[in-house]
Amino acid sequence: MSGFKNFILRGNLVEIAVAFIMATAFAGVVAAMVDVLMDVIGKAGGTPDFSNWEPGGVSIGLLMTALISFALLSAIVYYFIVLPYTKAKEKYFPGEADGTPADVAVLEEIRDLLRARSA
Repeated sequence: MSGFKNFILRGNLVEIAVAFIMATAFAGVVAAMVDVLMDVIGKAGGTPDFSNWEPGGVSIGLLMTALISFALLSAIVYYFIVLPYTKAKEKYFPGEADGTPADVAVLEEIRDLLRARSA
């Protein structure tokens, strides 16, 4: 069980999964923005071959739906994946204590010894 716990919490598995989920959600936002821009271009340039072209207005509903979906998905991922993962990681793998890191302490000791030797 500890091997599985180490695999899940030490690797970048969760970060990669979150990035994949966020990229998928953002793809919807990008696609909707492209649709809005294509509607604006079609409105300004005549009537090119656009699917669902509306001569009376620009369809912004897809963009709003994609933005709201992205915001909701982001909140869900943050509160239900990132926060519990961070808390579990801190609980099972605490970070270094505040203070001088070991390598810096060794370098300071060498410096002090060299200083004492030359004096």
